[in-house]
Amino acid sequence: MANYKVTAAQVAAHAGVSKAAVSRVFNPGRSVSPMLADKVTRAAEELGYSPNLLARSLSLGRTRMIGLIVPYLYNQYYAEVLEQISLAFQAENYRVLVFVLPKTASAIESVVEDLLRYRVDGLIVASVVMSSQLAERCTEAGVPILLFNRVEDHGTFPSVTSDNLRGGRLAARHLLSLGHRRIGYIAGWEDASTQRDRESGFREELGKQGIELAARGVGNFMREDAEKSALAMFDTPDRPSAVFVANDFMAFAAMDVLRHKLGLRVPGDVSVIGFGDIAMSAWPSYDLSTVRQATGKMVSRAVSMLLEMIEEQTEVTTSIVVPNTLVARSSTGPFEKADT
Repeated sequence: MANYKVTAAQVAAHAGVSKAAVSRVFNPGRSVSPMLADKVTRAAEELGYSPNLLARSLSLGRTRMIGLIVPYLYNQYYAEVLEQISLAFQAENYRVLVFVLPKTASAIESVVEDLLRYRVDGLIVASVVMSSQLAERCTEAGVPILLFNRVEDHGTFPSVTSDNLRGGRLAARHLLSLGHRRIGYIAGWEDASTQRDRESGFREELGKQGIELAARGVGNFMREDAEKSALAMFDTPDRPSAVFVANDFMAFAAMDVLRHKLGLRVPGDVSVIGFGDIAMSAWPSYDLSTVRQATGKMVSRAVSMLLEMIEEQTEVTTSIVVPNTLVARSSTGPFEKADT
């Protein structure tokens, strides 16, 4: 069991070596002989010594901490992303410091300042808006930033995102292939690049068949707003026969409204397709057709890029777009013409 009161000097005395020798043994990348390493580690184990990782990192000019900003965790997608990013950095001997805040630009400034005070080595911003002023602030502090699941219009930061344009097209093709022509769309947060690209790809594919949206609502990537949009869109005689929802989290809300508030069948009366393919999408209660984001590949690329910027001190401006695929489940089905 670790004894945090034991010092490096006590280990050195117990092993019969210098304090500098103890420091070399416990500092990664320092060359020591096998005999010295064995002597020091045995002494440390006997005393229960645990090196101060933070102090050691600071002496090398790094904290080995990564800042991660996410908009919320009640959407299972971000819980999955947080877990995968944390595990990936832990494998590289880094730790992740998480801040949760709204996706608007107004709240992020104070959070970034806090992260800079913690002296994080790098920053991943997931689906949150970063201003050009904050970009300059982080650049001045020497902290590299990478955007995850979002791109910025001014193109300041490197980013890793799903192919949202293609994903929107895939959703449209799927519904069209099932014979649907009156199709609705429930948008996410209007300022998000993910939202804009998904809708743009969806509308573009519908337009190839001369079809325009029959209805549009705004869910803001929030459950309550998605419920209101679904209710307004489908509590009407000329409702769409299908709807594309900008993410799975909102699609679940729409399905609950259709089934439990309006008494409609999914997919018999309305087909529903989402975006993301989070774990809940495959649950039997939803069995949601969706566009699958390759989240694991996105996380892997993001971690590799940020580590390159930190450890090799290289400037990376690449925007990586990861392909996605369609997953057809039972929430979508062939268009059924209403009895007259």
